Amino acid sequence: MSARPFLAAGDLAPAYDLAVVGAGPAGLAAATAAAGAGASTLVIDEAAGPGGQMYRAITRIDPEVFRFLGPDYWGGLALARAFQASGAGYAPGATAWSLAGDGSGLELGVALGGEARLLRARRVILATGALERPMPVPGWTLPGVMMAGAGQIALKSAGLVPEGQVVLAGCGPLLYLLATQLLAAGARVAALLDTTDPGQWRKAAPHLPAFLGSGYLLKGLRLLFKLETSVRVVRGVTGLQALGDGRVQQVRFRTARGWSAMAADLLFLHQGMAPEVHLAGAAGCGLEWNERQRAFQPVLEGDGRTTVPGISVAGDGAGIGGAAVAELSGRLAALDALDAIGALDPGRARLREPLRQSLRRLRRCRPLLDILYRPADAFRVPADDETTVCRCEEVRAGQIRAAIALGVPGPNQLKTFLRCGMGPCQGRLCALTVTEMLAAARRADPQAVGGFRLRAPVKPVTLGALASLPAGPDAYFAVTGELPPG
Repeated sequence: MSARPFLAAGDLAPAYDLAVVGAGPAGLAAATAAAGAGASTLVIDEAAGPGGQMYRAITRIDPEVFRFLGPDYWGGLALARAFQASGAGYAPGATAWSLAGDGSGLELGVALGGEARLLRARRVILATGALERPMPVPGWTLPGVMMAGAGQIALKSAGLVPEGQVVLAGCGPLLYLLATQLLAAGARVAALLDTTDPGQWRKAAPHLPAFLGSGYLLKGLRLLFKLETSVRVVRGVTGLQALGDGRVQQVRFRTARGWSAMAADLLFLHQGMAPEVHLAGAAGCGLEWNERQRAFQPVLEGDGRTTVPGISVAGDGAGIGGAAVAELSGRLAALDALDAIGALDPGRARLREPLRQSLRRLRRCRPLLDILYRPADAFRVPADDETTVCRCEEVRAGQIRAAIALGVPGPNQLKTFLRCGMGPCQGRLCALTVTEMLAAARRADPQAVGGFRLRAPVKPVTLGALASLPAGPDAYFAVTGELPPG
């Protein structure tokens, strides 16, 4: 039996045992496990095909042509094919815009094919993945400046290889991976400007023994060796600017030797990932600040259960761990959901502890990576008042500091002053920067500062789609003042 794709909202069933939001490693693993146990399962995802960001477009591109993406990428093909053969319902190109519980179950708002529906689910697993951490440096809004994830999307979805001189700046595994993929694809990578603080090595050292047992050491060494022998790597970068007339033409960077510059036709930025928590937060799930990862994540217990009954989170949306961790956590969340609805047989129940053990082993690498690649303060809290923080509403760092000086107590009050976080991205590109700026100014814990209040709809949805929601007698009377005909 193959996964059943739905292309119109009217094709969706009114209720499911399990709804999974996201078709990355965690979502695919969760849906495959649940559907294999006989639970009616629906996967909702915004992309046109399964895979998420890590395995984007993996079922529709040629492994021979796209060999440059590397073995880690193509290792996800088996997972995607297992999902396609699982019998789970699948809604590609769909947006999950609301999630709420009413005591008798969960109600999920879905927009698909220009229409919207409210679906019932006994359990919901959020596998929404991660967002790139904002890196607000002067000039980061110039055309030709992109986040590393955008570069990967272009490579994976269309095989687009950038022309001209490419510069990468920031820190973390994804930046180094993108550099090697660009090189393998034939791009001209002029330099990698590494903003990793050398002092973090000393702080990360106590976690080296645990990292050695995680299985990631050899892979990381190979990646770094390839970069060192192929690209100019500038370490100890403490300042960064993108300059140009109408588009990026030059990158200035500061090291212990002072400021230097180089020509650039394209600049990729990256300084780590943060969990995508918008839907979880809007559903009322408790969020907490992860000090090591410098981001908010859901409060979880057991195998991914949140503070809202029936809602679980798996994958990077629960805390950054990578594709292998996401896949295991997705399977565990599915087994937990099956247990909750009384559909977990003894054979599958015995899989839980081995999965937990594997998950603990893989997570051993995170403390070292989180500490080593902790984004420097200068790249999280922009010093230049002219640097744009909120790209949607064009709010600059100086405006935010001026509002803070007036006594703005938190991000949501700041939003009313400046509209910061009220644009189409709904704070996804500025929320962490705003929280960090407030925390720095108040010398407070980011947990106490908090983030933007999250509300449905968590993604833009058209009025036309909302108007297509089936209307019951109460809704008809509320709008027309009359009882529906018939």
